[in-house]
Amino acid sequence: MEPEAPDGAPIVLFDGVCNLCNGFVQFIAPRDDDEEFYFASLQSEIGRELLADHDLPTDELESIVLVEGDAAYVKSGAVLRIASRLGGLYRLLSPFRYVPRILRDAVYDLVANNRYRVFGKKDRCEIPEGDVGARFLE
Repeated sequence: MEPEAPDGAPIVLFDGVCNLCNGFVQFIAPRDDDEEFYFASLQSEIGRELLADHDLPTDELESIVLVEGDAAYVKSGAVLRIASRLGGLYRLLSPFRYVPRILRDAVYDLVANNRYRVFGKKDRCEIPEGDVGARFLE
């Protein structure tokens, strides 16, 4: 049986073949003390469904997306919201939300556009084992 996220649980959508994006998921998981976050690749059926449900493009795999109930955060907004939910030291990123989104997203896009070249790419999305793997929605 596939795991199912509780209603309203935050779901992180990420590029499943991107090493940087997978690293970000591996960064979030051990810091998510309450195991609130669920994960799905943008390429998965559930990922495409969630994107479509939030009127986001299903064919552009350029962004981390955080879905929380009816809300969806993309690019730098998603990263800042995730950091805020993780709490602790990561909340120190909160003031960056006052930087105009166009500037934040320009930096985000610079990294995203070069992520395969710099960090590499996998052939397919690999679901980790254990507690983190149990929170993957595929």
